[in-house]
Amino acid sequence: MPITSVSKDPESLTMTVVAEFDATRERLWEAYTDPRQIEKFWGPVEWPATFTRHDVFPGGRSHYYMTGPDGQQSGGVWEFLAVDPGHSFEVRDAFADGEGNENTDMPSMRMTFVFEEREGGSRMTTTTWFGSAEQLEQLLAMGMEEGMASAMSQIDDVLADLASFAAGKGADLQVLSDTQIRVSRVIRGSVEQVWRAHHEPELLKRWLLGPDGWTMTVAEPAVSVGDTFRQEWAPNEGVEGEPFGFTGELLEVDAPFREVTTEQMIGIEGEPSINELTLTPHTDGALLTLVITYPSSEVRDMVVSTGMVDGMEASYARLEREVLA
Repeated sequence: MPITSVSKDPESLTMTVVAEFDATRERLWEAYTDPRQIEKFWGPVEWPATFTRHDVFPGGRSHYYMTGPDGQQSGGVWEFLAVDPGHSFEVRDAFADGEGNENTDMPSMRMTFVFEEREGGSRMTTTTWFGSAEQLEQLLAMGMEEGMASAMSQIDDVLADLASFAAGKGADLQVLSDTQIRVSRVIRGSVEQVWRAHHEPELLKRWLLGPDGWTMTVAEPAVSVGDTFRQEWAPNEGVEGEPFGFTGELLEVDAPFREVTTEQMIGIEGEPSINELTLTPHTDGALLTLVITYPSSEVRDMVVSTGMVDGMEASYARLEREVLA
């Protein structure tokens, strides 16, 4: 059990939890900033978590929900107030629905997570500030302390799993819901380098090609919210296939960490998908996370079955080899 102490101070309205780990501080930080990893231990054992958004930068947000044994869901949202990469972050933690909309009928809390080195491993100190003595008692009565202990009992297995989340593993597909998937990959380059590679036309044409034998003929990125992007590809001579392309609107941008766009195949009618791209600093480069929300489960299954993820992996490998090397 990693928790070594829990202390509650009614005067300062705080609860402080100290936990120690055999893993390094850097490895522990990765576990908390990678949505694939934190969702494996954030919820209690009986209430596993799913993170549909996890933006670890000042002004970023995280959306998650926990699912109980009977299918009941309890959601939460973090607003990142401060981030010192590798060392600490501070959030406002609130109850929310499954879409990340805050439940203002329930109390919110301020939390800090501090990561330190210690002999033989690392230490994390989590301090929670409550708005009032009543809030503190309410949340403790709801099982907050017991839930945290149950959740953290799972973290050692995640920290020991070095292979599942390492650089070089390739693009990783996870199904989040009937209409939503997440594709993740650690890319060997800085967040700034990977962001530029996604937004400079001459760089896009060097790597965003999918399988070998295709050329990107149009690369028109969106710059400001409301702008439209356009991307088109054509097969090289002797390669089977028909030219195709995508277009969409830039809905949100917080360079170089996050952007949200619509995406629709050119010439195809219907509701577009929503793409949420997040870049997070990682020990080996940048963790790229792409959450895609499709109009329906049928559209999701159809797109995934085309070999989309294999094409993305070919492009990301080319990005490392041709642009970031």
